[in-house]
Amino acid sequence: MAQRWVVAVDGPSGSGKSTVSRRLAAALDGAYLDTGAMYRAVTWAVLKAGVDPADQEAVAKVAGDVTLEVGTDPGEPRIAVDGQPVDGPIRGAEVTSAVSAVAAVPTVRRLLVARQRKIIEASDGIVVEGRDIGSVVAPDADLKVFLTASAEERARRRSAEQAADLSATAEDLARRDRLDATRATDPLRRVDDAVELDTTAMGIDEVVKTLYDLAVSRIRAQGAQ
Repeated sequence: MAQRWVVAVDGPSGSGKSTVSRRLAAALDGAYLDTGAMYRAVTWAVLKAGVDPADQEAVAKVAGDVTLEVGTDPGEPRIAVDGQPVDGPIRGAEVTSAVSAVAAVPTVRRLLVARQRKIIEASDGIVVEGRDIGSVVAPDADLKVFLTASAEERARRRSAEQAADLSATAEDLARRDRLDATRATDPLRRVDDAVELDTTAMGIDEVVKTLYDLAVSRIRAQGAQ
């Protein structure tokens, strides 16, 4: 596509954001940014430094000191902290349990949102996923999507991905939902102009095809203006 474009994909954990966003980016021949991985990377650095995730001042200092290297290839997304690849470690249980607290720190959000915007500005076309993309990071995106799914389905998907106990996974998702939706800075919410898509009964191919058609239509419409 000739003009620069941005697709914002928001939604709670387990709604299918990562898989859908990567495949959509590839289908659109664009870049892909997982903003959640950036918050997880900072969380990993916080834990590695022995900092309490509840100590907002100490967490902010870690976030300001670390250097993140973020890859945007949808076929091979990667992230490193101070030159150390952390793609695997940031998906572990310890980081998962602490990331909502770290992501709620206003200084962390300010630093990472600024970095995310720079990545977006440097791209000709990009699919960006997270929890505040349409509302904060890229409010002028060509297409804003809010993916949802039932709590039961989200827990089933996440427990299958991680080979984890279904009940424990459901409890953890409920906890993260509460934290993400009630944090003071940039809470998870659907913006008025976002397309809401319930993926509970949809397969990945169907979701990607639906969003691909929407994205192409919106991008072409923007280009015609």
